[in-house]
Amino acid sequence: MRFNSLIPELSVSDFSKSLKFYTDLGFKIEYDRPEKKFALLSYQGSQVMINQHNGVWQTGKFDYPLGRGINFQIECRDVRSLIKTIEKQNYQLFQEVEENWYRQNNQELGCREFLIQDPDGYLLRFSQDLGKNDSR
Repeated sequence: MRFNSLIPELSVSDFSKSLKFYTDLGFKIEYDRPEKKFALLSYQGSQVMINQHNGVWQTGKFDYPLGRGINFQIECRDVRSLIKTIEKQNYQLFQEVEENWYRQNNQELGCREFLIQDPDGYLLRFSQDLGKNDSR
């Protein structure tokens, strides 16, 4: 396994509940340390670590929702297929599926995306590439 150069590590309040959520969405456990309530997970090239909250590296109150002010964009090959998986699990979306185009220099980059919160309130933004348009 190759490690990405940036891998967020999320402190979670209930490791088992979080691990179930992520694996229900299709994340793969690359490795774990069950005795430490830790796992490194991957999803179509993205990586994230989850760890039972233990107070180490805590910078403030550990209150829900966690991760205020950040969302993690996760590339996804097929948003509609993932939505079906989410619906089967009865998870609620934070933001419905939208098609968005973002300007990058003289091009627009298209994506189909939605947001969902994990059990601790971290925002996950799954994004499917729709290609590029010349915006001149």
